[in-house]
Amino acid sequence: MSRELRIIIWIAILIGAGFVLHLLSAVLLPFVIGITIAYFFDPVADKLERIGCSRTIATSIILLGFFMGAAGIVVLIFPLLQDQVSGAVKLVPAIIDRLQVLITPVMQELREDFTPETIADLKKAAGNYAGTMFKWLSEFITQVWSGGLAVINLISLILITPLVAFYQLRDWDDIVAKVDGWLPRDYADTIREQVKKIDATLAGFVRGQASVCLVLAVIYAVGLSLAGLKAGLLIGIAAGALAVIPYIGAAVSFIIGVGLAVAQFQQDWVSILMVAGVFVIGQTLESYFLTPKLVGGRVGLSPIWIIFAMLAGGALFGLTGVLIALPVAAIAGVLVRFALDQYMDSDLYHGEARDNREDK
Repeated sequence: MSRELRIIIWIAILIGAGFVLHLLSAVLLPFVIGITIAYFFDPVADKLERIGCSRTIATSIILLGFFMGAAGIVVLIFPLLQDQVSGAVKLVPAIIDRLQVLITPVMQELREDFTPETIADLKKAAGNYAGTMFKWLSEFITQVWSGGLAVINLISLILITPLVAFYQLRDWDDIVAKVDGWLPRDYADTIREQVKKIDATLAGFVRGQASVCLVLAVIYAVGLSLAGLKAGLLIGIAAGALAVIPYIGAAVSFIIGVGLAVAQFQQDWVSILMVAGVFVIGQTLESYFLTPKLVGGRVGLSPIWIIFAMLAGGALFGLTGVLIALPVAAIAGVLVRFALDQYMDSDLYHGEARDNREDK
């Protein structure tokens, strides 16, 4: 079998696998989360094995502690979040009033500068854009609901995720060994080398970025609560989660947090600046300490590539696609760099220049 035919076969397999995943995207969420949990805790299970625990006992200890801890956090935080949500909702009218105060002078100037016909056209255009935006937002909410938050899917998420995580974590080493046995012998060493790079990239991003998001969530939640923001805990947790999206997450968190602060504190600029200062401190810590220390330079992912991956994943696979977008982007980055190295070392790149050097 020629090399070109092998490449074509592998490309066909990848395309077929992607098509199947697209068809099954609605039921993949609990499996994706379960496998992610298993991957995240595999080093911990390996350490417990080295001190004498069997793999099953190590897996049971890890997952029992993880899910009990997660359930405890939810039980403790959920009532607080309910109060936070109600407090944030109560601030919405104040935000609207504040916007009206800011917009009214601008609207008066527009009335003076534009003719009645121009204002009517602007109102019509605004109505059309508002209708389009509302339609898009409705479709997006419907897609997210049907893709990940429907009652049946939520139940399956709660019941299936622990099972998937348990069996994946318990059998992780056996699965890796079995897959290694399936590798084509001629390319096994090359594939293993690239898989090691992918593992380093994923470990650097998944474990590192999760730690960054957790630390930022604590910093924002504590800082905003101490600053007196009514929805400080809610905004802090959301800001920590959004930190996974470069630039956009920070900008959205800052705008929402400061907007709520302006609505709550009105003319108390000291409190408003304190809220803004919390976000500035958080972003400074993330840029100069947290991300370099916890993530480091092992990932090699451009922020633009991360944003594109999340948008593309959401468009193709819904909520599941957003969750798997970053790991897939990290894997794609490793494979693209490998392909570029192969291309730069090939006759396709060097062309006649290599042939002339070899002849000499």
